[in-house]
Order: sequence, then C-alpha cells, then structure tokens
Amino acid sequence: MSTSVENVVIIGTGCAGLTAAIYAARANLNPLVLEGPLPGGQLTTTSEVENFPGFPHGVDGFQLTQNMREQAQRFGTRFEQALVTSVDFTSMPRKLVLDGRTILTKTVIIATGASPRLTGVPGEKELYGGKGVTTCATCDGAFYRKMEVAVIGGGDSAAEEALFLTRFASKVYLVHRRNELRASKIMADRATTHEKIQMVWDSVPVSVEGVEQGAVSGLKIKNVKTGAESVLPVKGIFVAIGHIPNSKPFSPPLEVDENGYFKAAPGSQVRTNVPGVYVAGDCSDHVYRQAITAAGMGCQAAIEAERWLAEHGG
Repeated sequence: MSTSVENVVIIGTGCAGLTAAIYAARANLNPLVLEGPLPGGQLTTTSEVENFPGFPHGVDGFQLTQNMREQAQRFGTRFEQALVTSVDFTSMPRKLVLDGRTILTKTVIIATGASPRLTGVPGEKELYGGKGVTTCATCDGAFYRKMEVAVIGGGDSAAEEALFLTRFASKVYLVHRRNELRASKIMADRATTHEKIQMVWDSVPVSVEGVEQGAVSGLKIKNVKTGAESVLPVKGIFVAIGHIPNSKPFSPPLEVDENGYFKAAPGSQVRTNVPGVYVAGDCSDHVYRQAITAAGMGCQAAIEAERWLAEHGG
C-alpha cells in the first residue's frame, strides 16, 4: 500500500477528466490522472469534431484529447495506466483499490464516461468511428448531408436522433423491433409523422454492409414477423439504444439512478453524496453528452476539489 496521500486523483481521460486535470494542475494540486482502457474516451472514436469551440475548421477527436493531455502535462499533471476495481470512501483519506495496490487521496474526481450500447451485429464494430457507424447524431449528423441514413432504436433517444438527422439527411430510416415506439407520445408522434422519416417496424439489424470497402454501404435487416431480409441503402448508421455509464466500481458508496448514472447532490452538477468526491462528464450526464459540456463539468469538479482542500487543510 502506498503511504503517500494524493491531493486529488482524477479517474478518466476524456474531456471531463482532462479539463479537470488542467484546472487542478494550474491550482498547484499536483493531480494524478488514472487512465482506463480507452485513453481519451469516446471522442477518440470520432474522426472529426466540428462543434467544439475554437476550431472553425473542425478538429480530429484524437488530436483534441491529445492537445488537452499535453496541456495538462505542461502544468504538472501525472498520468498512470490503471483500472480502479473498488473504493473505500468511509474513511479519510479516501481509498482507491487498483489491481494489487491502493491509492490514498484527499479528493476524487470521477470522469469515467459512458460506453454506448451497440447491437453487436457483424460489421458494426469494424465500421464504428468515422466509417459510417456512430452513436451520436449531434456529433456526426452534418457529415451525411443529402444522404440516406438509418437510426436503430425505439426510445426517446432514437426519436431525437432521427429528428435531428432530418436537418441533413435526404431520408432517415428508423428501425425498431416492435410495431410502435417506446418513446414518449410527443416524440413518437413527431418521428412517425415526419416526411423525411420512414419507419421500419418489426425489424432488427442483421449486419452492416461495406466492411471490405471500409465504409458503410447499407444495413441488412430482418423482419421478425416474416423472417424476410432486406438491405437499406444507407451511408450512415446511428445506433441509439442507450449508454452504459461506467459507474460500477463506485456504486455503492456513490448514489446512482436507475440507469447507473451518478446522482449529483442538490444544487450542484458535480458534488456527490460523499464529501470531497466529485463526478463529471458522461458518467453522470445522460442529457447532453457533449464534449463541451463534459469539459465544463470537469472544470466545475476541479474548482470544487480545490475549494474543499482549502477548507479542510489540503
């Protein structure tokens, strides 16, 4: 067990974690950042980010997170490849249990993100991230101007994605395994009556076409009632069947909602039910899920940690 005590440990290296690191390092807190299995987070799977302020011509997702990382390192942030398996927040300093050792820290910022649910059909993984399969219409919709695209899902998220895509795409197929949407009535009505959206009922994806060409050329689907298979001639496939927040090692003791997202304390976006422990980004934000909102939460969490340390003799 390590005997030294950290001021702040930041878990995660997406926009939230890296922004927290920049702020904490500039405040001379000497932060330690723990990188998980996907350094840089979901943004690294996006080939071009056009909606992050300050980049009028867009920026590669990997490059954006790399810039943030270098900025954090410039001010003294330390990085370590490690996976937190469990925590003990009952005593002070807080304990983070890693594989084979424990880190002691006065404050913790959890920015572990969320993993998009995928369908698991052949071709999906191969063409995910810049090759036609995506999980974010807000991020990637503008790349499909005047093209036909498909959205997979039946909830509010799927309806919202489909409606957003009508601004760009020539046609949006909304593929759902049942014969009515699970979405709220107002969202379902908007989606099913939109002239650009074609409902594909009682259907499930079978495979994503275009692996050999390195880009999506179609979505093969199967009608669950008739067994008939067909191919939708789409260039983009938007999977909207939800996200899985990476919160498991921390809950309990941290409170989460019914879907596993961290619950912030009343009056704050980032404070938790445990003093000195903060959350930021997609692990607690199931509404916006944008790079810029994650960065904003990372900023808030670092400032909160700095103030907590000042008040408690850190």
